Amino acid sequence: MFDPKYAQLIFSCLMALFMSCIMSLVITLYNVGLVEGIVVIWLKAWLFAFAVALPVINLVAPIMRRLVKPLVKQPH
Repeated sequence: MFDPKYAQLIFSCLMALFMSCIMSLVITLYNVGLVEGIVVIWLKAWLFAFAVALPVINLVAPIMRRLVKPLVKQPH
């Protein structure tokens, strides 16, 4: 188990991992279809997508929190 202070970092890593996986698969299938070697093509795309997604999530998440906060009712 991890210390709670790492929760945001763990969340960011998992979010980047799963979103880059799903999006790279969908976009790869859309662009090239079910061709021979699709798994290798997708894994290369996934590695690149994850390398981009992780820092982007870490940069954008604080901005998104600030944008969402006024839209959500705060408990009294």
